[in-house]
Amino acid sequence: MESQDTLSQRYGVPADSRRPTLIVVALVLTVVFGGWLTWVIIDVTQAPVTSKLETFSILDDSTVTATLVVILADRDVEATCRLRALAEDHSTVGELAFTPDPDAGSRQVVEIRTERRASAVQSLGCTAPGQPRPR
Repeated sequence: MESQDTLSQRYGVPADSRRPTLIVVALVLTVVFGGWLTWVIIDVTQAPVTSKLETFSILDDSTVTATLVVILADRDVEATCRLRALAEDHSTVGELAFTPDPDAGSRQVVEIRTERRASAVQSLGCTAPGQPRPR
């Protein structure tokens, strides 16, 4: 007992205030991260328009067709989709911006005119009012 008292006098009693502070900091960080993650999930899932290039076909030296799957959150969404045709040297040989027709369904088949033979088609995504980032 005497050695215990001597150690306490010499080195002091350990502070117990670190543990509650650490718990509070961990809880605050967890809540902030959870809020950010929820915001990201809602932002991604609530887009007015999303799109994905399904397939493309090179018809000749000046024409390419592409099938783009476009999902509109509402039939009234006025979306704009952009496609780019690329040549073998990766230069742009044609571009097309179009408004998807809701009556045509989710698969939009479009024709891209090119200045020379294309070898690939790239989807630049679709945007809608209030959705600045193409998807």
